[in-house]
Amino acid sequence: MYLSKEVKEEIFAKHGKGKNDTGSAEGQIALFTHRITHLTEHLKKNRKDYNTERSLVMLVGKRRSLLDYLKKKDILRYRAIIKELGIRK
Repeated sequence: MYLSKEVKEEIFAKHGKGKNDTGSAEGQIALFTHRITHLTEHLKKNRKDYNTERSLVMLVGKRRSLLDYLKKKDILRYRAIIKELGIRK
């Protein structure tokens, strides 16, 4: 499994306020980014997997809305997470 408990804890520890802080916007954005990169690699191999393609588009939309929320609330945190994850805007 590509997203084990240890991987999630590592993502939240690095980008959130702690390994148990799963609700912060930065942690959620980092988790979504990890899942998006995994699904993108899967779609490169399986071009006709339309279910995964739909899931990917929905996940990108969720991440975008979280980024928009963070941009409205605190522009410095937004810029930091964009730079850290290498997300283009």
